[in-house]
Amino acid sequence: MTLYCGIDLHSNNCVISIINDKDHLVSEKRLPNALEVITGHLAAYRSDLAGIVVESTYNWYWLVDGLMADGHIVKLANTAAIQQYNGIKHTNDQTDARYLAHLLRLGILPEGYIYPKELRAVRDLLRRRLLLVRQKTLQHLSLQSLVARHTGIRLGNAQVKKQTHESLADMLPNKTVLMAAHSALDLMNAFSSEISSLEREILSTQEGRHEYACLTSIKGVGKVIGLTILLETGDINRFPSPGHYASYARCVSSQKVSNGKQKGRGNTKNGNKYLNWAFMEAAHYAATWDPVIKRYYQRKKDKAHIMVAKKSLANKLARACYHMLKQGEEFDVNRAFA
Repeated sequence: MTLYCGIDLHSNNCVISIINDKDHLVSEKRLPNALEVITGHLAAYRSDLAGIVVESTYNWYWLVDGLMADGHIVKLANTAAIQQYNGIKHTNDQTDARYLAHLLRLGILPEGYIYPKELRAVRDLLRRRLLLVRQKTLQHLSLQSLVARHTGIRLGNAQVKKQTHESLADMLPNKTVLMAAHSALDLMNAFSSEISSLEREILSTQEGRHEYACLTSIKGVGKVIGLTILLETGDINRFPSPGHYASYARCVSSQKVSNGKQKGRGNTKNGNKYLNWAFMEAAHYAATWDPVIKRYYQRKKDKAHIMVAKKSLANKLARACYHMLKQGEEFDVNRAFA
């Protein structure tokens, strides 16, 4: 008898439902989030289990990795793509777990990508860096506005970065205001130091990869943008075509058209926001540093809004990167923008 398992995962417990190939419930139990308890419960069904589906929540890493290490076939459910039957009047954790197992049995489970464990930590470290950059920018703007509010002096970005405790004391004689300015400055410097440390660690693990060298061959794609594209993409073979990859990077339009008329927009946030940021940044810098790309961008900008032109350029770069990663080739601007 073939069995199928669905796990509805929560912050401190999970519901495990096991069904057979007739869709009959074999076992169902709520267990604490302890790997040894969960694997012990599944051990009795190991020989008959065709697969285990884990709900893609914020805390799936430990469970998926642990089950795979224990020898189970594990699938990650793409919860954004799963639509429950609309006729259901009552749902709970048990019905959700059974439904995951049911989709696996039918072979129609929308799967999420299980990013390789050995690279996942590096990718998440790069995401942490982006978070710190945003927090540093917040402190930068806070200090800039504080000085303008109390002195009427508008400091440029370069001037803010050059500030010290002494220079701020000359501009802000009030002790309380000065304390707030020193706090923002100290946080800026702390974030800068931590960002540099993270960059060195990430770069030390990825700089030697051929794919990284290919991506940074594009003018305007530096180490951070190149690392983001590389690590957020993962295995390029999971995308069947350049169009699928560009869609995942949110570089294509999202429209619903019927009889030649626009009836609305689809889910514009479906995809990878980090890849979208990387390709939009790459489009901005490439249009500045590469004359061929700049001409393409100018033609697009003459016909449409500046953001439409930039998104079109990001789409072209995403498609080019797909082929570069697929074939291991460096960037050829004439081939990409012929």
